[in-house]
Amino acid sequence: MKRNVLIIGAGGVAHVAAHKCAQNNKLLGDINIASRTLSKCEAIIESIKEKNNLQRPGVLKAHQLDAYDVEATKALIRSTGSQIVINVGSPFLNMSVLEACIGTGAAYLDTAIHEDPNKVCEDPPWYANYEWKRAKACKEAGVTAILGVGFDPGVVNAYARFAYDNYFDKVDSIDIIDINAGNHGRYFAANFDPEINFREFTETVWSWQDSQWKASKMFEYSKEWDMPVTGKSVAYLTGHDELHSLSHFLDVPDIRFWMGFSEHYINVFTVLKNLGLLSEKPVRTARGVEIVPLEVVKAVLPDPASLAPGYTGKTCIGDLVKGTKDGQEKEVLLYNTCDHEECYKEVSSQAISYTAGVPAVAAAILIANGTWDAKRMVNVEEQDPAPFIELMNNMGLVTRIKDEHGDRVLDPVQEQSIREPEKKRARA
Repeated sequence: MKRNVLIIGAGGVAHVAAHKCAQNNKLLGDINIASRTLSKCEAIIESIKEKNNLQRPGVLKAHQLDAYDVEATKALIRSTGSQIVINVGSPFLNMSVLEACIGTGAAYLDTAIHEDPNKVCEDPPWYANYEWKRAKACKEAGVTAILGVGFDPGVVNAYARFAYDNYFDKVDSIDIIDINAGNHGRYFAANFDPEINFREFTETVWSWQDSQWKASKMFEYSKEWDMPVTGKSVAYLTGHDELHSLSHFLDVPDIRFWMGFSEHYINVFTVLKNLGLLSEKPVRTARGVEIVPLEVVKAVLPDPASLAPGYTGKTCIGDLVKGTKDGQEKEVLLYNTCDHEECYKEVSSQAISYTAGVPAVAAAILIANGTWDAKRMVNVEEQDPAPFIELMNNMGLVTRIKDEHGDRVLDPVQEQSIREPEKKRARA
């Protein structure tokens, strides 16, 4: 049993994670929030109090921290007695925070792959470039480290594993589709950290096709998808974190990630990119001041957390899995839809942050109760997805399944029990 949570970061996802930890503090214990900007941590705590989201009275405390400083992070983990660290700060911090967890024995969770500030769209496989190099150290220290446990990556990895294990004899393709049909009412904004958001799309797009990495350009390939609730939307083939682990752990020749973008978003993005304003390389102004163009763009755009009050509409994110079962072609869609306005009512957040923050806390709960306390480094698809999906069904992110039997809420335990006799017969 692990207790006491340290949340590193104070952005939109950290905001949701803190609210959800508060709603489950009977199990999770003390909740500490740390960031470079103390006032942002304090604002999250005030929001939790305003929403009356503490399950029961308990510790809820803000801390100032430079998480690049491994020793300082270790000291805070120890002083707060935190046995679980949810890293929802910048992906630039991942390796520093992970190192602090290895040094203290605390469990580690994050929601995105590590990034080097000086490198954009590195060649795959990304996890092998950084995180997986510390897998041996995690195992030797008995430290549970769950990588990429937001929604995508995260929940979509669990969907892929669940479908792979329960519905097919052979899986031919997994298409992960992310559609945000919401409207925040601003001229232009990113739904999460603009710096990280734009870095994903400025260079080469990598997809897993024919059991190998295929390079393409951003917005080069598109497809219209007809998704539940959000309807028909154009989405573009995009590189994304989960492809790098799913291609390693699942025997599937084609794994692709598709993200929806409006024409307006693409036009503004293209202008910014062509002007050099999305570059991560420093430039010197006429006044002799050195600046990073991408950081300037981030500074002038709306804070993603500020979009929440006026956000309307819904999201739909899911895995369309195709393959064969008993010699017949089969396809299954596992998906979630989330409402921006409902998220704001519950935790004063928009749905993009909500879908990333809730899974991280669900994973923390599964570590706390021992279900997912692996005592080694794992990606989500290496864990049993059933308790994860079942828990999220009760935490605000309901999973649905659409197949030849219709469209319904996915009860993972029931689905597994139905198919267990089939698996036994196949093994016999």
